[in-house]
Parts: sequence; C-alpha cells; structure tokens
Amino acid sequence: MTANRANRWTVSRLVAPVLALALVAGCATPPPADDKEAVAEWEQVNDPLEPMNRAVFDFNRFADDYAIRPAAEGYRTVMPKFGRERIHNILSNLNSPLIFANDVLQGEADRAVQTFFRAMMNSTFGLAGFIDVATAAGIPGHEEDFGQTLAVWGVGEGPYLMLPIFGPSNPRDTVGLVAEFFADPFDIAMGSIGKEYISYTRAGMSGLDKREGLIETLDEIQRTSLDYYASLRSLYRQHRASEIKNGRGGGEKVPSPGLVGQIKGDELSQSAQ
Repeated sequence: MTANRANRWTVSRLVAPVLALALVAGCATPPPADDKEAVAEWEQVNDPLEPMNRAVFDFNRFADDYAIRPAAEGYRTVMPKFGRERIHNILSNLNSPLIFANDVLQGEADRAVQTFFRAMMNSTFGLAGFIDVATAAGIPGHEEDFGQTLAVWGVGEGPYLMLPIFGPSNPRDTVGLVAEFFADPFDIAMGSIGKEYISYTRAGMSGLDKREGLIETLDEIQRTSLDYYASLRSLYRQHRASEIKNGRGGGEKVPSPGLVGQIKGDELSQSAQ
C-alpha cells in the first residue's frame, strides 16, 4: 500500500467514528411539543447538535484568527493579484474531472459537455488552466460535488454539522467530501508515482486561495451579525439548497462560508450587502 493510500485509509477510519459521535452527542434540547411555533423553528434551523457545533465553531474561529487568516493575508501581500488569479485558474481546472463526473452522475448532460469543453480548452490553449480562455469564449464554469449528487439521488441532508477546519456541513455533504477525497483522479495519479506532496500542496493552496478571497466578506458578516454562528449556518444552508438545484430556485445563490469549503467570495459579498 502506498503512503498516499495509507493516509487516505487512516482518514476514513478517523472520519467515520467522528461523524457517528456527532450524531449522538452534544444535542440541544428540543422545545415542548405543544409549542408549535417553536417546534417549527427548531425543524427549520435543523441544528439539534448546536452545543457541539458551536464548540467546534469556536475552535475554527481560533484557528482562523491565529493561523488561517494570517496565512491568507500573507499570501495576498507577497503574491500580486495577477499571480493569485492564475493560481486560482489552475486549481479550478484541476477540479474539472470531479465536476464532470458529478455532472454525469446527476444526469446533467448539457453541464457535463460544458465542463468537458472548458477543461479541454483551458488545459490546452489555456496552458494547463493558467489562463481561463473558456470563460472568455462564452463557456462559464460551475461547481458540482458528490454531496450535491447524493442530494439529487434523494439522500436527505441530515442535521447541520460543523466540521473542524472544513466548516459548515451535514452528514450527506461530509460523506461526499470523504468520497471525493478518495476519488480525485489527480490525487490518485500523484499517489501512484510517489508524488503525494503535490497533492498536499494543492490542498493547501486551495484553502489559501479560498480564504484570501473572503477576507473582507467574512469580516463584514461578522461585524454586522448579532450571532455570527447562526448567520453562517443560514448562509450555508441557503447556498446548498441553491447549488443542488443549480440555481433554479429553492434557495438564494450564496456560498458556503466554511474555512476551506467550496466558496465563491463575490456571491457571498452580494448576499451580505
């Protein structure tokens, strides 16, 4: 077993018990059954694990304040905007195989064709994604992940869940996250040739890229929110509802505010205004 496969097996063995523990521990007390309005609000919020989730959220804020955000600010300082945009383009292009696979699994033929041609154009004429020529040619990008695919297949989201470092999630999206961790073609290829460090570098740069794009936006949401945790929870759930329907109703188009989750800072900025 290669080191990369061994590491992935270790992650899977750790994630499963943590997720199981989350589903049975740290539950908030539901309102009395005769209080219909309170019960309806409880079900709408869908956060029975709130005490535990808030504890994890506090840890995430500590990690962000003292490690993740300073790293993102340093990245912005040393890397000019042109360079950051090129790195973002390359990272987005590397996600194309997973996006294409999820397009197919969801039966979205038109979006799958769009993803395929974007990847071909950006990988060739765009110099491995260095330049996003596909967008300039009228083929915009989009995001898909296995959590969305599971939702399209009818799998329920389960209770709201705050993951360490990764931020807002739920059991369905967490399963999707782990599945993609194992199935990413680029990471599999790097592991097969003993270049796991390239996969780790990519993961680190992806988190840095996403957090740098949200510096001002998350600051503004935190400044204007009476309850920062509740605001991010609401934004996450709205965003996922919209993503699952590919923006065709069912939720406002706003992104997940997880520290290293799938984030589109420009859309979140609009939602905060």
